[in-house]
Amino acid sequence: MKKLLLAALLVVLCLGLCGCHGSRDSSAFEIPASFDTSRNYDITFWAKNDTNVTQTRIYEKAIRDFEALYPNITVHLKLYTDYSRIYNDVITNIATSTTPNVCISYPDHIATYLTGSQVMVPLDGLMADEKYGLKGSALLFDSPSREEVVPQFLNECVIGDAHYALPFMRSTEALYINKTFVEKLGYTLPEVLTWDFVWEVSDAAAQKNADGVYPLNGQKVMIPFIYKSTDNMMIQMLRQLDAPYSTADGRIEIFNDSTRSVLYAVRDHVKTGAFSTFKISSYPGNFLNAGQCVFAVDSTAGATWMGSRAPHMDIAASQVVDFDLAVRPIPQFDPEHPVMISQGPSVCVFNKTDPQEVLASWLFTQYLLTNDVQIAYSQTEGYVPVTYKAQRDSVYQDYLSRRGENSDLYYDIKIDAAGVLMDNTQNTFVTPVFNGSASLRDAAGQLIEETAKAVRRKKTVDDAFIDGLYDQISSLYRLDQLGAQAGGRASRKDLGPLPATSVLLLGALAAVWVLLGIVFLKQALKKRRAS
Repeated sequence: MKKLLLAALLVVLCLGLCGCHGSRDSSAFEIPASFDTSRNYDITFWAKNDTNVTQTRIYEKAIRDFEALYPNITVHLKLYTDYSRIYNDVITNIATSTTPNVCISYPDHIATYLTGSQVMVPLDGLMADEKYGLKGSALLFDSPSREEVVPQFLNECVIGDAHYALPFMRSTEALYINKTFVEKLGYTLPEVLTWDFVWEVSDAAAQKNADGVYPLNGQKVMIPFIYKSTDNMMIQMLRQLDAPYSTADGRIEIFNDSTRSVLYAVRDHVKTGAFSTFKISSYPGNFLNAGQCVFAVDSTAGATWMGSRAPHMDIAASQVVDFDLAVRPIPQFDPEHPVMISQGPSVCVFNKTDPQEVLASWLFTQYLLTNDVQIAYSQTEGYVPVTYKAQRDSVYQDYLSRRGENSDLYYDIKIDAAGVLMDNTQNTFVTPVFNGSASLRDAAGQLIEETAKAVRRKKTVDDAFIDGLYDQISSLYRLDQLGAQAGGRASRKDLGPLPATSVLLLGALAAVWVLLGIVFLKQALKKRRAS
């Protein structure tokens, strides 16, 4: 009996060890003792670029410079037009084990990649490694130390209990303002605008004559306030109101009374013609530059498209109106305690069977944090370098000091937009990241979009409409399947059947308890007979 019991315990121990295999891998990557330079490595790098040729050249130069340091590593660049395409391709390639080595992505997307077994490499051990980690002794380039990476930006790359990415660039949203129009309407522009101020000025700008001409601009087109990313709009308004959005473990809390109040504000100002969105009306910068908009909210990374002297334009020069443009933080409910989102691409490393190949990928990922790459890329748009090392570099400080020197590299609006984030880094936040958080983000924006569309279609937007909208959005984005709380209707996520090893483990545990019971009864009977 004792031998049988010992065998059962050994089975349980083995199954316990096996049961851990295949779960989300947050264990440290086993770093090779040294990088094998006698072998050649081909690694793929997936990155995002729209039509900015300068950014493409920066990627290409970074690859050339890196390959000059490590001639046994060849980096193959693949460019995408948007992050969603990268995300979709990664998801597809996970199934076929053909993921890239290095990829620019967002934490929301990385959280979904992590649902695959051992797909991603946790970076904590790599970052801390004396030889190949941040500021490592064996590196052939000047890497920043961990302390030189802006902590708020690095913390955004934590998913669960580990870092799964390094920040690459950071931006936030900014309010681009036609100051000329604001003053023409009789208002003085504050340093930090409130939502009440923006709504009041926008309603005033929406007034038009009987012939349909707006007195503010003398045109028949005027959309005073346009928001490009309505998901960010909803998320930031809720955060400013200290209202629920989601929990870190993935419970959905967005369907609440504060969200309802935001949607009613959208309803009221769409009715007056004061507010619209990018999805409904088109790019806000085009309306701003044509003198058909007072307030445009867009990323600081889009600053080179804003203003009558903007280096990039989507409209004909004949449509551009000269005006005084100001850049401010997004509208606030409490201007004394501003709150704004931090966003921007991060770089993740995918796991491979060859540790040396992973190490080569990590070396290139880390190279993207060097000053040359960080400063060059940040100068293309209103991005901010993610390291103090780059921000404090004399080259970057010289760049900031030459604000307005020309309308290209030193475009004043671009540098002002970067300043919005640099001045407010301590006031930024990010939303919880989990498998499904990307869907929640999309749902947040869709609530605003559907409300605005309903008003334009002359529908009644009341409590009944919003209740129905909550149900519609929850179902459309499958939020009810995320174990979320939707409008007070709680549901639990179905995690599916237990893994086979877990079933065996539980069965073995039950068998052990049965055997223990038999042993106990046998010993009790022995004692009884002996007495």
